[in-house]
Amino acid sequence: MANEQSAPYICHIFVCVKSRQGERKSCADGNSPEVKSILKKEVKIRGWADRIRVSECGCLGLCPHGPNVIIYPQKIWFSGVTESDIPEILARVEEEL
Repeated sequence: MANEQSAPYICHIFVCVKSRQGERKSCADGNSPEVKSILKKEVKIRGWADRIRVSECGCLGLCPHGPNVIIYPQKIWFSGVTESDIPEILARVEEEL
């Protein structure tokens, strides 16, 4: 049986990095792997790594609006994310601390 426990993080930032290799639009077309990398680095620089987790994920179902970034459990969703949106995303995360 699975061991159920409380989440160790205040919030979890998921960045869709799904690539469809040009067959149709996907989040990776918008440089989402780099967005994830920068978010992860910035969380570490701010000393939040013990409270905030940044992870990549597969398709979130809104590919035409991507790249998509979601913050859980707060249910905050950012679409059309670019590197210039990272400060706004981090500011929103900071409100949760």
